[in-house]
Amino acid sequence: MPRLGIHQDFLQDLIRLERPVQQKVVQTITKFEQTSHTGAHLEKLRDIRDERFKSIRIDHKYRGIVLVPQGGDTFTLLRVDTHDEAYAWVRHRRASVNMVTGCMEIRDDAIIDDTIEGMTRTSSKSVRPIFEHVSDADLIRLGIDEQMLRFTRMLTDVAMLEALDGKLPQIQYDVLLGLAAGMSPEEVWNDVVGTTAAPEKIDPDDLIAATQRMSHKVALVEGPEELMELFAKPFAKWRVYLHPLQREAAYGSYTGTAQVTGGPGTGKTVVALHRARHLARQGGRVLLTTFTATLARSLAESLRLLETDDEVLGRIDVLTVDQVARRLVDEHVGKATLVREEEEKDIWRRIVRRRSLDLSERFLREEWRQVVLAQTITSADGYLQARRTGRGRRLGPLQRAQVWRAIDEFQQELADRNYRTFESTCVEAVRVLAELNARPYDHVIVDEAQDLHPVRWRVLRAAVAEGPNDLFIASDTHQRIYDNRVSLNSIGIRLTGRSTRVRINYRTTEEILNWSCAMLAGEKIDDLDGRPSSLIGCRSEVHGARPDLYGAPTKNAELAHLVEILRGWLAAGVDPEEIGVAARSETMGHSAADALIRAGIDASYLSRDRDGLDGHVRVTTMHRMKGLEFRCVAVIGVSASQLPAANAVTPLDEDATTHANDVQRERCLLFVAATRARERLHVSWHGEPSAFLNLASD
Repeated sequence: MPRLGIHQDFLQDLIRLERPVQQKVVQTITKFEQTSHTGAHLEKLRDIRDERFKSIRIDHKYRGIVLVPQGGDTFTLLRVDTHDEAYAWVRHRRASVNMVTGCMEIRDDAIIDDTIEGMTRTSSKSVRPIFEHVSDADLIRLGIDEQMLRFTRMLTDVAMLEALDGKLPQIQYDVLLGLAAGMSPEEVWNDVVGTTAAPEKIDPDDLIAATQRMSHKVALVEGPEELMELFAKPFAKWRVYLHPLQREAAYGSYTGTAQVTGGPGTGKTVVALHRARHLARQGGRVLLTTFTATLARSLAESLRLLETDDEVLGRIDVLTVDQVARRLVDEHVGKATLVREEEEKDIWRRIVRRRSLDLSERFLREEWRQVVLAQTITSADGYLQARRTGRGRRLGPLQRAQVWRAIDEFQQELADRNYRTFESTCVEAVRVLAELNARPYDHVIVDEAQDLHPVRWRVLRAAVAEGPNDLFIASDTHQRIYDNRVSLNSIGIRLTGRSTRVRINYRTTEEILNWSCAMLAGEKIDDLDGRPSSLIGCRSEVHGARPDLYGAPTKNAELAHLVEILRGWLAAGVDPEEIGVAARSETMGHSAADALIRAGIDASYLSRDRDGLDGHVRVTTMHRMKGLEFRCVAVIGVSASQLPAANAVTPLDEDATTHANDVQRERCLLFVAATRARERLHVSWHGEPSAFLNLASD
């Protein structure tokens, strides 16, 4: 029976096609599966470099490009596009087999040859090739073939390499990009090539075997039923679709704590969901956790899409870390009043006034959180000797003594009034867990881990016994939007040799991703072990429209334009719940929701305690967009007066280091909001635009 390999690029093509065309594609492929053993439905192409490429008719406007190896009955669908675009794509492309990975590669032969010829004509001995420090032997060992070796040896500008993304064989492109970024050949082997290297002897002419090795890029299906199961997924189910590249991370067995890292849209949350189900199906008690209640509700909803067995679901708790801590403390210690943020600030302000301190309530509060709680300091001597890494304002011994007395007074007031903050609840929960005879969970899975404070990490470390598959962490520190910085090593969580990095963005178009990443260019961001983290290599393989930027003179004019943008999306067939609107402030968000409702567009505001209504556009703050995704996103109010938000940034003269961290966090917040979009992104402001937008447009 014929087998049809569905290439990952086609999956992305299908998502961006309009729904009537999607249905025709599925019908065409189903018919092909049933009758293609004779080659029916496949059309020979003229004036192409590789005769193994054939076309398949979708309708009068659209065509698919299929790779048909000689012999065998395995076909691979590579591309779906309009007639002219599909033929333009295939005209100069050629399929080959990488002699290291054993996988099929597709390259634009004409572009590579023309580039080599152009560099030969303009070569200058005064300009040094960027890869002259890498030997031919190392390049060949990393899978660079003869044609690409000629290209590599002449390359003098990394910008030219980046401009050819999508034209070069993908693994070879990743190898060169890694070397250009300063990675050693050994690091490139471990990070890029080693996971896909073929153990057996490779036949350079056997494309069928090459395709079968590509579990990370090609999903092989048998028959129309399996095909329909793969494609007949509503938008919501794409949120939990596990791509083959992510499968090893989700279903692997680890000797200890493991993590998956990657940029936005690379599927880290999907990996976490599948891992939770996998471990629960094996009988384990699983905690699937994150930072905010909004994210926890989204995880629970996605988990129900993924798993329907109530017995399996009953073994998975989907809770925030704060919810876990509060349950433990309420049960074993007793209930207390939870102090909300504004009331906590009032307590600090009163202490500052009573003690006539030359320090702000914000400084004291962060000193308590980032130094005292982060390092579990319990005495004045401990605080006098504490490291204050990341705290820009220096404190002498006398000042430290004053600060400690203020902190001690704050903690005493909490105890006297039977108050707890979220953080102090976590501290108490760690004590409770240490006294229990057994841990409450067999496995803990952490999503959006970059936003957790050290006290929350200690709760998680104490909630599961140390051992195989104990903790599984999904994180991206470029999406850190709360002021929580931590080194996992300092908490006793070690990841050596058990980290997987995913690079392919399955959500966002290349145009949206590139625009968003520009906002973080030059920012120094560390991972959870304190090492530099980079977005280099993070890419999308689906293309679409560039982000739409709009500046308005007034707030009302901006909201009126927002109404028109959303009407256009809805008219194009986008469902209301597939549209998200993000604002920096709740005030702007509520104004947007009201404007949409007045215009006859169903919209609901997503808050801490309220989910969006079915059939409604979701409007919320940038913070609450975290972990969500939509086909279309409008980010509004990106004005200089709102981003960065003045009340979220420490004054420069108070603490320069904290000020810089706060500004970086605001930049990351816009990055997060923008990368929630799959297909279309609209960014608007009124008055003067945010400086972040100027950076993103350079």
